[in-house]
Amino acid sequence: MSRWLAVLLTIAAIFWSIVILTAPLGLRNAGTSSPSTLVYAAASRICHQRTERSFAVAGVQMPVCARCTGLYLSGAAGALIAWYRRARGGGSSIRTMLFLAALPTAVTFSLEFAGIVAFSNTIRAVAALPLGAAAGWSFVQMLRYDARFDGNQIING
Repeated sequence: MSRWLAVLLTIAAIFWSIVILTAPLGLRNAGTSSPSTLVYAAASRICHQRTERSFAVAGVQMPVCARCTGLYLSGAAGALIAWYRRARGGGSSIRTMLFLAALPTAVTFSLEFAGIVAFSNTIRAVAALPLGAAAGWSFVQMLRYDARFDGNQIING
């Protein structure tokens, strides 16, 4: 079951990345504006969608901000990489990796929130790349690990 969840998570991450990149194009076409509108509505539940903090595709604002774009795109990449690179070390090394990967996002967010620095959308997205990749990779790794072990019994696959 966990292996299928890992597969579904990877497919969903890739699908969502494609959707957020193509939704702005859908708004430009009357035939695809309804599905794109649903994407923007769904994304509004997880992102502030502020225009000044979002990238645009073909002159249309993306359904998520630059930071979320970086997280989602790198999360999909991290999920894919997890199928080719196995974890080394235990849970503490994954926690350390996630902590370190979150630092660029935490620092840029904190500095902006405090009003010290206003970063560009590119910097917001780039700062989010390590966290998204580490999260995508670790989620798939954990699900794949669960699929290999059932208690003390090793399962094929």
